[in-house]
Amino acid sequence: MIEVQARLERPNFELDVSLQLNHRVTAIFGPSGSGKSTLLNIIAGIIKPDSGRVVINGECLFDSRAHINQPIHARRVGLVFQDGRLFPHLNVEQNLSYALNFIPASRQQFNFAHIVQLLEIGALLQQRPHQLSGGEKQRVALGRALLSSPRLLMLDEPLASLDDRLKNQILPFLKLIADEINIPMIYISHSKKEILQITDNFIHILNGKAKS
Repeated sequence: MIEVQARLERPNFELDVSLQLNHRVTAIFGPSGSGKSTLLNIIAGIIKPDSGRVVINGECLFDSRAHINQPIHARRVGLVFQDGRLFPHLNVEQNLSYALNFIPASRQQFNFAHIVQLLEIGALLQQRPHQLSGGEKQRVALGRALLSSPRLLMLDEPLASLDDRLKNQILPFLKLIADEINIPMIYISHSKKEILQITDNFIHILNGKAKS
């Protein structure tokens, strides 16, 4: 279970949410500027809210009253953004392997070869990011996030920068991950049509407020 209580005030914007996410795959839906990405960044530890609490599977990652604030690297949250954010100077194999350098073998949840096979990126291993299509970059970014052995996988508008052809190429892989990978997943999008291809469990955020 994921518990998120967060309040954040900024000029012309206020986020005030209280959520309990009990499903393995939850989508966060809403228009641009509604607070979806802000909520994701609070869970990941990228943004510190003014007050609140973040708990994943019983472990408290943030509590403003108890002065708990685990750093990003300790939260074990896998992130996939709309632009992939691959290391441009590393090839695909090196990008995928990067997280494994920081995780003891006993804690690694996924086998490198299995993830490569699952996402069908074996032919791309020696290529660099600039040689990849948008859909290929997102598959590599997804693989890298999974190989970091996260306790939670979060995808922030992973298809937003892709045209319809590339969206249709990568959606089956996202559905495959949602169905087969046994870790909680939060999927953020402004497209309900896209979300419904992955899960029918979603929360609507509008003007910094959430409703299921």
